[in-house]
Amino acid sequence: MKTETPKQILLKNYSPPAFLIETVHLDIVLHPTETRVRSRMKMRRNPAFSGKAAPLVLDGEDIVLDSVAIDRRQLDRKEFAVTGSSLTIHKVPAEFTLEIATTCNPTANTQLSGLYRSKGIYCTQCEAEGFRRITYFLDRPDVLARYTVRLEADMQEAGVLLSNGNPVERGTLANGKRHYAIWKDPHPKPAYLFALVGGNLASFGSTFTTKSGRNVDLTIYVEPGKEKRCAWAMDSLKRSMKWDEERFGLEYDLDVFNIVAVSDFNMGAMENKGLNIFNDRLVLASPETATDQNYADIERVIAHEYFHNWTGNRITCRDWFQLCLKEGLTVYRDQEFSADMRSSTVQRIAEVRNLKARQFPEDAGPLAHPVRPDRYIEINNFYTATVYDKGAELVRMIATMIGEDAFRRGMDLYFERHDGEAATVEQFVQCFTDVTNRDLGDFMLWYGQAGTPELVCSFKHDPRTKTAELSIEQILPVTPGQPKKKPIPVPLRFGLIGADGQDLKFEQTAGPEIRDGVAILTKRSEKIRFAGIAARPVPSLLRNFSAPVNITLARTDADLAFQMGHDSDLFNRWQATQDYAGRLLVAAVESLRKGKRPDKPNAFVAALMRSITDTKLEPAYRAQLLSMPSEGDIARIIGHDVDPAAIHKASRWLLKTIGTAAADDLLDIYERHQSKGRYSPSADEAGRRALRNRAMAMLLYRGKTEDTLRVRAHFDSARNLTDESFALALLSLTSGPVAKEAFDRFQNRWKDDHIVIDQWFALQASAPHASSLATTKRLMKHPLFALTNPNKVRALLFAFAGANQVNFNRPDGAGYEFIAAQVKALDRINPQVAARLMGAFRSWRALEPVRRKAARKAIAALAKSKPLSRDVYEIASKIIE
Repeated sequence: MKTETPKQILLKNYSPPAFLIETVHLDIVLHPTETRVRSRMKMRRNPAFSGKAAPLVLDGEDIVLDSVAIDRRQLDRKEFAVTGSSLTIHKVPAEFTLEIATTCNPTANTQLSGLYRSKGIYCTQCEAEGFRRITYFLDRPDVLARYTVRLEADMQEAGVLLSNGNPVERGTLANGKRHYAIWKDPHPKPAYLFALVGGNLASFGSTFTTKSGRNVDLTIYVEPGKEKRCAWAMDSLKRSMKWDEERFGLEYDLDVFNIVAVSDFNMGAMENKGLNIFNDRLVLASPETATDQNYADIERVIAHEYFHNWTGNRITCRDWFQLCLKEGLTVYRDQEFSADMRSSTVQRIAEVRNLKARQFPEDAGPLAHPVRPDRYIEINNFYTATVYDKGAELVRMIATMIGEDAFRRGMDLYFERHDGEAATVEQFVQCFTDVTNRDLGDFMLWYGQAGTPELVCSFKHDPRTKTAELSIEQILPVTPGQPKKKPIPVPLRFGLIGADGQDLKFEQTAGPEIRDGVAILTKRSEKIRFAGIAARPVPSLLRNFSAPVNITLARTDADLAFQMGHDSDLFNRWQATQDYAGRLLVAAVESLRKGKRPDKPNAFVAALMRSITDTKLEPAYRAQLLSMPSEGDIARIIGHDVDPAAIHKASRWLLKTIGTAAADDLLDIYERHQSKGRYSPSADEAGRRALRNRAMAMLLYRGKTEDTLRVRAHFDSARNLTDESFALALLSLTSGPVAKEAFDRFQNRWKDDHIVIDQWFALQASAPHASSLATTKRLMKHPLFALTNPNKVRALLFAFAGANQVNFNRPDGAGYEFIAAQVKALDRINPQVAARLMGAFRSWRALEPVRRKAARKAIAALAKSKPLSRDVYEIASKIIE
């Protein structure tokens, strides 16, 4: 790999393309090592381009140029120049037809970007800049064209030939040994949405009738023999299509909708127009081979990619700095869909858990960047939790601030105004301004300022005057390149809980107006005053997590216990449980580091079990209450001089304490929630299984032999992968012959299923045993592991670096050295995956001195390595700065 001098791309330097492409005709003859691509493009100079007449510069990487012609005239070599990243044609007319012939090698493409071939299947991934690895092109999202694609291949090698749009023609060649297919997409699209698939695939089909009465053929293509595992994905697709019609009035616009599931894929899925390509772990499901979480993920991601048809495809982003425009908005849409399909409260808890586990640490470290970045070296590095998940929170805040009806009108205007265009965040926000006549200019600060704001709050009550005051100060963190920030609008949803457990009705006497329980904070300091409050209430702030902020409020243990039992906002009941547990864990960490025994959390356990045994609360919600803060959560709360080993000990202490003190209630829950009848992935049944399994886990932490045997019996009797894999995960926390026998049995049963066996890899890599580093190294040599397969890398290496904080953060630095070495090895194979693995080091500065020094040494050594891809160089250089 050639070492490149990194060059930053800046948002402020954006200019419209010098040329536009009206139509594209592609003729692609698939071959394992010499795929031939002939493109014919009708082009013209862009009248919106303000620069002087420029040469035509097309992007291209890792392809061989065979010929170039303008208006059917072959160009001489003197008329163009080729580099490793571009084709420049020195002189072109104002309007012309450009024909280019190239060759590429799909089999050698281990980056899985552009056109590649894996397990006999030809596949593409063109987002963000993969199309240039297929042919020379203006590979930028603001160049939209209509595509006609002819695919040709050997019949035996690739019996199915797919591309974007609608099928136009199919036929055979060479006495039936070869065949072709022609596809036409009537909608203009950028190159990143181009897709093709060729291979011997089986299919699972259905139909959908749109609200206007059109019939759409739906087909999911998979490896032969796996068709029966597509039913849930198909059902999810049809529910997504119906939901988008009902919720946003959006109808599908082609005659066919195809999904292809492949096992070698850098991402989870890709929304190519009419031809979604999926990582097969997010399509294939059966009770024996998919957990409840797998089912929920399939439902969500199927919906996400389908929703992109409008928020991403029909309206795309002007440039890659606007990535959140399509991704943040579509994540919000898939979250709303999942909330309607399942429990809205449990869904919101899952969203916030994910945000705090992935995005808050990103915001607090060297990789912090705005939701809309203003610069990058490698765009692939900005497919981040900040762009996706915080981007979704920004859309949710707009909906909260202006109300659901106005939000729907703003979305309608957005689709009406920008359909068929490449838009910007400003244009999106302007639609809500126009329908409400409300200035949302300050809201744009959310898109431009990095870091997680903090609301430092205090609450005072005066029983003599029956008044109360909530004071709020907005603290904006310093982040790389942004030393000073302006206060931003924050929608704060809140309530005041009276002594009887009911929300108080109050009279507001000062502060920002409160509508439907929401105050919009716009200043650095705010005071909200209330009258008519006789007794001191307990404030319930940031209900339903109305803004992606940290919040600080002095509360007693009794306040938190009261909120755990009475808050009408179920999200905040869960949050109070997390806050109380977090307080106990932070104190326990400090005690254990001093060699002291932590105080018994009797009041917390009593409050927790009152909720856990409350049958009025749905099982899925109670399961969330039983899930204590993760070790990563506690590290984030502590924030500096973090000792992962002490956090692990404190976490095990709390879990053991709860399991011991509440054993009778937990055992009763376990026995009462046994599965009955056939497996169903429904939210209700999944919730029952989740509660039962969490109760079993709490019991195991007591450390008694009877509990280990119960888990093993649970494993042996499991009739679905949810119970089987959960029990195996618990056994991975133990040691000895019981656990070993279970892991051996699981491997023997699932060794031929590449999706299920990934759980076997992940559970061993994430087990907090002293031997897990050696185990992970050994598993890298396992015949079922391949460094070239992103799913296997995620299952083993990402699990070790992300889920095994004790061993990744070993004081001797061996965990850091191991992962750094794997980043370097991966960088030669697949830079995108390597850069994401590098992100495991993002919080190294928060570690205690010994680990911090060891981590810095490993990062510095990697950063100095040559050659490094742009992907890894950008992440490593930011982390080490």
